[in-house]
Amino acid sequence: MSDSIAIGTKVVVTSDAFQTLLDALVAGGYDVFGPTLADDAIMLGEIRHTEDLPVGKTEYQDGGRYRLVDRDDEAIFGFANGPHSWKQFLHPPSETIWSVRKDDNGLQFAPPEPDTRKRAFVGVRACDLAAIAIHDRVFDVGTFADSNYRQRRARVLIVAVNCSEPGGTCFCVSTETGPSARTGFDLALTELIDATRHEFLIEIGSTEGAGLISTLSVRLADQTDIELADALLSTARTKMGRSLDIDGLKDILQDTPEHPRWKDVADRCLSCANCTMVCPTCFCTNVSEHPSLDGETVEQRRNWDSCFSLEFSFIHGGNVRSSVQSRYRQWMTHKLAYWYDQFGSSGCVGCGRCITWCPVGIDITEEAAAIRATPQVD
Repeated sequence: MSDSIAIGTKVVVTSDAFQTLLDALVAGGYDVFGPTLADDAIMLGEIRHTEDLPVGKTEYQDGGRYRLVDRDDEAIFGFANGPHSWKQFLHPPSETIWSVRKDDNGLQFAPPEPDTRKRAFVGVRACDLAAIAIHDRVFDVGTFADSNYRQRRARVLIVAVNCSEPGGTCFCVSTETGPSARTGFDLALTELIDATRHEFLIEIGSTEGAGLISTLSVRLADQTDIELADALLSTARTKMGRSLDIDGLKDILQDTPEHPRWKDVADRCLSCANCTMVCPTCFCTNVSEHPSLDGETVEQRRNWDSCFSLEFSFIHGGNVRSSVQSRYRQWMTHKLAYWYDQFGSSGCVGCGRCITWCPVGIDITEEAAAIRATPQVD
């Protein structure tokens, strides 16, 4: 094929060519990250070879339940999502935001060293693409854009994977964020696998993606390929483990701050913050100072925090949200209601991680449905 491949073109490669794609990314100077097997779960880590990926694995997910399951084929991306999201690379759990050093001329303040690494994210699902787009609006827009986030984001190449195997807690159809990737990718893959074939249909999303494809042996996708991929995604839409009715939900949640369901869920909630740690859009942080032992330098670091933490809402005079009930209500109403006022969209992308990784199986879709069923409280 011609080295010039138009954005939007769809091509087909064999599964063997996937290693060539990884090699091209490494040769292009990218640190390549994707799903790997670790700690009996599918986690995100550095990859170099196809064998680093969870080949032939899928997952069982339900409220508070997760386990790996063997597939009966060699699918490379035959699973939904593990506990990790891509925010850990763009909005790290801990990072230095400035440092100060004392010398003969007084205090010398310095920004952190610039992050110049090029990263390739391989296997990004549509829900996580939507989450990255949300963080782009939060961190990379306006006068007070986050320079650390911006410099990382500018050096990221994204290889998305359309999801044909939703998990038991997925509901991206309800949030209109999946299962197919529509924007925000350089390449988008759909894995086509059955008894007679193992190939990838690839949609070109950028000039960088087109450049990568030009290094592979590909053929143009025909109508049969496209129809098969569309059929897989159509079937995936019917296999969501959960659903969330978002019609009017913003107003319902904002109008029922004293609904008895808030107490009911608070009686079950451990306030452990698992849901916010695994959520791909939650971004709350705090800051802390870390002096050297000799007292000559100090670093200020920004660390992930959670609105479920009692200390998070502490201000002069006490805690704004001292009860678990108020903290859970804050999280859910912010995510599904007030986020629209701030950022123009829901803060939920339907990935279901908060349901799977809640130790007691609290289900945000169930709680929303219960409040919707009796929205008016005397």
